[in-house]
Amino acid sequence: MPQYKENIEKAAARIKNICPRTPKTALILGSGLGDWIGPESIRQRIPYADIPGFPVSTVQGHAGALLLAEIGGESVFVLSGRFHLYEGYDARTVTLPVRVLGLLGVETLVLTNAAGALNPLFATGGLMLLTDHVNMTGHNPLTGPNVDEWGPRFPDMSAVYCPALRAKALRAALDCGQRVEQGVYVAVAGPSLETPAETRMYRIIGADAIGMSTVPEAIAAHHMGIKVLGISCLTNKNLPDCMAATSHEEILAQANASAAALGALLSALIPQLGGRHA
Repeated sequence: MPQYKENIEKAAARIKNICPRTPKTALILGSGLGDWIGPESIRQRIPYADIPGFPVSTVQGHAGALLLAEIGGESVFVLSGRFHLYEGYDARTVTLPVRVLGLLGVETLVLTNAAGALNPLFATGGLMLLTDHVNMTGHNPLTGPNVDEWGPRFPDMSAVYCPALRAKALRAALDCGQRVEQGVYVAVAGPSLETPAETRMYRIIGADAIGMSTVPEAIAAHHMGIKVLGISCLTNKNLPDCMAATSHEEILAQANASAAALGALLSALIPQLGGRHA
């Protein structure tokens, strides 16, 4: 644990040295969702390999860089590429970038992902705001010694996804004419996609969408007092009684197609989040 904490502090110091004035808002972009930020919006790019202690993303569709961008006149950090349990990383490593953002003074974190729709009323290619989650990964980033300066040993989880941020996202969606759903996200470890029986079970327990990320990051951010907004791009529909075969490549293709809708929503939303520099 001391080494983990030291790695995070070194990473934060390195980023602070490159970006002395850090924004209060950050985004983590999921699979295939990184292309909506045009090069004209990027002020600085720091490859993960240049940040001490940062892991390296091994998954197609994840660029692997921390961006300082300006969107709608607001400065934001953007993690273009994330880390997953199925890559072999433990939950603490997966959430290391979130801890770094917390030390840098980030107050609002927008988590995006590519997810399968479990709710039969939700359309492929649509967006869903997370109201809650079910952690079925078998992992928790808070396992092990607690760093009291980061957050409490037993954090309350009754409102992980900030209702005020969700209300702002709904208003932004209305402003840009973008339909959004609201629902519960279930996280699984992966990398295998779910079976029909598993899909049926997840729907029975109340999940509306399913994916392999986001929840560890949301837990770590909430632990540090960071306000969290979650947005899923629904890349396929999981109907247990008529499931069609799919692949990671097909999911990425749909995520790329959905990036425009996500980008329109984020472009309308970010100016409302107060992402100016610290």
